[in-house]
Amino acid sequence: KWAQGITPRNFTWIIKDQIAVCERPGGYAHNHRKVRRQEEIIWIREQGFAYVYSLIPSEHNLHNYDEYHVPWRHRPYGVHEDHTEMLRTLYPEFKALVSSGEKILIHQEELNDRVCGLMAGYLLWDGLVQTGPEAISITEHLTSRQLGPLGREQVSVALALRDRKR
Repeated sequence: KWAQGITPRNFTWIIKDQIAVCERPGGYAHNHRKVRRQEEIIWIREQGFAYVYSLIPSEHNLHNYDEYHVPWRHRPYGVHEDHTEMLRTLYPEFKALVSSGEKILIHQEELNDRVCGLMAGYLLWDGLVQTGPEAISITEHLTSRQLGPLGREQVSVALALRDRKR
């Protein structure tokens, strides 16, 4: 069983078998455990994710993905990042991978408003849902988290970006 690893905490499919989210493998802050991190990265590898997207501002533990042969991309998305620029970069990357049949996993330290808002915005930007309230409701249901002001702001930015690309 250890060879198959364990599912990361708060793992949730946003789009089944395409885009998932979770908290940082191993946990965050004082809850972080090396053994748990190893087991969760093994699980991620065994599930066949094309990339793990780490949105954590620092480069902590990215080398662990290399140790277990898990491809990753680091896209720091901290509190001072410009939402428009970040979403303008990330959404086309996500779309290209998903369109080619790849699975991606996205995380920050915890499954928070930044990650959930990013995903709600993606659903809207990609045309999978038509309205912001619908994207918010679906994401809240999937993640069992209420979207706060930051997440809702990302949905507004995603709507503007979608309207510009049409």
